[in-house]
Order: sequence, then structure tokens, then C-alpha cells
Amino acid sequence: MGAAEVPPPEAELFGDGVVSTADFETHPAFTPDGKTLYFVKSTPQFSDWKIYQSERTEAGWSAPQPAPFSGKYRDADPYVTADGKRLYFISDRPVDGKPKEDMDIWVMERTADGKWGEPRNAGAPVNSAGNEWFPRPAANGTLYFGSDRPGGLGKTDLYRSKLVSGKYAPPENLGPTINSEAEEYEPCIAPDESFLVFMAAGRPDVGGGGDLYMSYRKDGAWTPPRNLGPTVNRRGLDIGAYLSLDGKWFYFSSGRKVGGRNGMGDIYRIPIETLHALAAGK
Repeated sequence: MGAAEVPPPEAELFGDGVVSTADFETHPAFTPDGKTLYFVKSTPQFSDWKIYQSERTEAGWSAPQPAPFSGKYRDADPYVTADGKRLYFISDRPVDGKPKEDMDIWVMERTADGKWGEPRNAGAPVNSAGNEWFPRPAANGTLYFGSDRPGGLGKTDLYRSKLVSGKYAPPENLGPTINSEAEEYEPCIAPDESFLVFMAAGRPDVGGGGDLYMSYRKDGAWTPPRNLGPTVNRRGLDIGAYLSLDGKWFYFSSGRKVGGRNGMGDIYRIPIETLHALAAGK
């Protein structure tokens, strides 16, 4: 290592032995009070997914259990809104009794007794005949998500749908600065839409199965995305970006083989200041 080179800061493994285990864990999401964690457990082949939950106790995080709304179908990508009133996720569960082969966006509302209501399909125009994944609402209600619907710039693209009078407007493609001829999957949007972290595969600078990138929104346009580099991206699959609701931490999932890990998915985190430093190339 040359004199001018500085080793990248290490990401912190989250929930070692309880949340991050020898299984394939990804896509963390917390309730606003930080007491409940939802995340995804996948098969080793990444072909089937279930949402689990763990509770924070005085002794640490509880042994994860399947979430009450998940387990029968393929479910993934949970996200709880900052007000705690909605939980978004994706699923291939039936719609109106008709089987589905593609993934749709679903949402649950918090009921008066504090429990989650029945999941409902987000419907058109957000959902299409193709796959939708990784629903992430901004503070103003605009919903960001990925989709392989027809008409994109590549195999899969990132979109956003504005909330107008309580209904989602036709989705907008995020455009050629963000989307490419490759595959863009997971848009993690800042609450004020000032920056975006997303997962992509097939780009020339992707070092593993998928890398995480970051772009800022300036004067109404996205800046060229920057690969977040070896602090975040390693040879394994790096996915599931999440911004903590208190604005302090950036979480992500990685298949890196470090510290005796087996290369399956584990959950890591870095301070939000480190995220912005990486996006600045520091």
C-alpha cells in the first residue's frame, strides 16, 4: 500500500449470531421507535424469500421469527414509513384470488389497536404485468421502486410515482443518468429526495453480483452515480440499502467473505457521514 493510500473504513456487522447468521439475511427495515426489525431471509439460491422480524429487548435482539403476514408466498423488501402508519413490501401472493408469477408492491396500514391490517395490493399504475420491487416512499409520498416493465432503458429500471390527491400518478422513469442498458433494481431515496442510493448489476464497474451506487439531486437533475467502493461493495452481492429513520446510519446487505463469514448475505452498517464521504470519493 502506497504512502498516499488509506485503507477503507470497515463496515460494522449488525446483529452477529442473531440477525446476521449463517443464513442469507438482507433488506433490514426498522419501525420508527427502533424496537422492531423486519428483514428478509432467502434460500441460498436467492429463489425464495420470507420476511422475518426481531424485537429489541434489554438483552439485545430477540430470536427472529417469521412475520405474521409472511411465510406462505415469496415476500421481500419490507419498509415501514417514518410515521409508522404503513408497511410496504413485495410479494407474488394472489390478487383477487388469481395466482401471480411476478412480484407486486403491497402495503399494510396500522390499525387502531396498533397491529397491521390486511395486506392490499398497491394496484395500477404502480404495479404492472412485470415485476416491481423495493418500494421506498419519500416524505412527500412519492413512491420510488424498481421494475422490469416494458419501455425501460435496460433490463430493469428505477421509477417514481408521485402521490396526487391520495392516488399514485403514472410512474416516471428516473432517466438515463440513473438508468442504463444494464440492470438497476433498488432505489433507496432520502426523505427529502436529495440523494439516492441504488443497487445495480451488469455495469462495467460492478465488482460483484451487484453493487451499490449513490447520486445527488441538484437543480432538478441527478448527478452521475458513484460506485460506493470497497467499504460497501465487495466481490459478493451488495444489496438492500436502508437509511435509518433517525438519519444516523446507512444499512446494507453484503455477501462478503470476511471475518469467517460464509459469503451468504449479512447485514452491515456505516455512519451516514461515512456514506456521504464515500459518495464524494473520500
